[in-house]
Amino acid sequence: MRKTMAVTAAVAVTLTGAVPTAHADPGHGRGRGPVGIELSVLGTHHSDVFDASAAEIVAHDPITQRLFVVSAASATVEVLDVSDPEAPVELFALETAGARAADGSTVGAGAVANSVAVRDGVVAVAVEAAEKTEPGWVVFFDVEGSVLNALRVGALPDMVTFGPGGDTLLVANEGEPNDDYTVDPEGSVSVVRLSGAPEDLTQDDVATAGFRPWDGDRELHPDVRVHGPDLSTGEPGTPGRVARNLEPEYVSAVDEGTAYVVLQEADAFAVLDVESATFTDIVPFGAKDHLEPGHGLDASNRDDGIRVENWPVLGLYQPDGFDTYSWRGRTLLVTANEGDSRDWDGYSGESRVADMTEDTPLCEDSPRLAGFLEDNDLGIGTAEELTDEANLGRLTVSVEDGLRADGSCYEDLYAYGGRSFSVWTADGERLFDSGSDFERIVAEAEPEFFNSNNDENSFDARSDDKGPEPEAVVVGRVSGRTYAFVGLERVGGVMVYDITDPRSASFVQYLNNRDFAAEPGTRGAGDLGPEGMAFIEAGDSPIPGVPVLAVAHEVSGTTTLFRVDRVVPGRG
Repeated sequence: MRKTMAVTAAVAVTLTGAVPTAHADPGHGRGRGPVGIELSVLGTHHSDVFDASAAEIVAHDPITQRLFVVSAASATVEVLDVSDPEAPVELFALETAGARAADGSTVGAGAVANSVAVRDGVVAVAVEAAEKTEPGWVVFFDVEGSVLNALRVGALPDMVTFGPGGDTLLVANEGEPNDDYTVDPEGSVSVVRLSGAPEDLTQDDVATAGFRPWDGDRELHPDVRVHGPDLSTGEPGTPGRVARNLEPEYVSAVDEGTAYVVLQEADAFAVLDVESATFTDIVPFGAKDHLEPGHGLDASNRDDGIRVENWPVLGLYQPDGFDTYSWRGRTLLVTANEGDSRDWDGYSGESRVADMTEDTPLCEDSPRLAGFLEDNDLGIGTAEELTDEANLGRLTVSVEDGLRADGSCYEDLYAYGGRSFSVWTADGERLFDSGSDFERIVAEAEPEFFNSNNDENSFDARSDDKGPEPEAVVVGRVSGRTYAFVGLERVGGVMVYDITDPRSASFVQYLNNRDFAAEPGTRGAGDLGPEGMAFIEAGDSPIPGVPVLAVAHEVSGTTTLFRVDRVVPGRG
């Protein structure tokens, strides 16, 4: 099945005087770079499977000009021919069920595919077990769909990537608990040594990096969030609370020696020494101050409008997808600050502000809250007014953070996510954050569908949660400049920023290939819920010399290719 989505169905915003500049940290400068590129829609593949994760993660093979797209629910990977990117063609699917692993186990029928990577004719698929707390697999295929091998990895392998040199395969094993929170497996990263042909690999080629040292003598930074039930047994040789609590979400690397691993719920990242398969550090991201100028948010879905304001709220960055690149000899991390809570049947760490403060009030003498109540432009003078549902009462926040030591009141409110993307150094210094740009730009582009959800055409529906919810980011170079492409999971679309110099990063374009006049679940609605992205460089592109961006959308089940054209300032 194939269809080319007309370019006119997409909503685009580019740099104009009305679009706000992005915000850098004080002392690092700010400004606009040249408008260097422009996205336009090439073509779309439709799975015609709505809201069932039929298109999640996407990887590109330049040799065959094929895309490999994860369909999580069916535990398969759809293979698309994109040699004509305006008309992608589905060829076949990689079937993980039944694959025989080197340890004698077999991928079961209830397994779920989560991620895919391809390099030099080899496709690697991360597959979680039917019981997600049990060890999963990485299954190897050739590009024609034949199973080559499978290796056992940790619980809930959620992301897989080849190392930059191709000598290793890195698998992030998230290790989520079960719904009852009675079983919480250890989070880890599997390092697979690609010492020979994939079919010759054995379990001896798999090394596991875990977090048990931080349950022992290693000191954990206090801003690394470790919350929830403690299921550690205390028995020698078993993982403790930290090892169970930290959940690797995503892995990226610039060189073969060091990789960086996002620990989303912990609001931190880990540094992995690939050779020894050990973690050398855990670095917190910290929290974003929504009182800082240019870093406001719309905090309510019942405020009868668009109100991007400064509020006494701290945002936990908690990125999901991220990427890395080199800048002046340094490795930088680029994060999509989605946010995520632990919200299971057996334990939940989230609450609306109004519900939380019914039992445990705000500390009106806390410096941030008191300062806001004494001096704000919103006419709010009391904690009761602040927690009204038109203000902060509807906002989803963490019950685990901000509580005074004696448990009597909340000194600070911590929301999930930054509603932004950021650029960081490898030691955790924030060089850039897009502030409130995403919400302000969406408000200009689609005022009637501001903070819409991805499965319905709504207005302001997500303001009380994580707003536009940046989910994925990929970095690409075009004509000597470096760009970040950020997918917004809820309202949809891709934000493009020039990050050539992260201290003066600038907004370039917002393109949303979604038609709000059509009903979600129909082809006319376009792309809903971007989940995974792949940047195809000019030298690897199906269009000679022209980069292409591929985006998989989990709600609409579509995979769309975007042309990335260089634009010379001053020329039409």
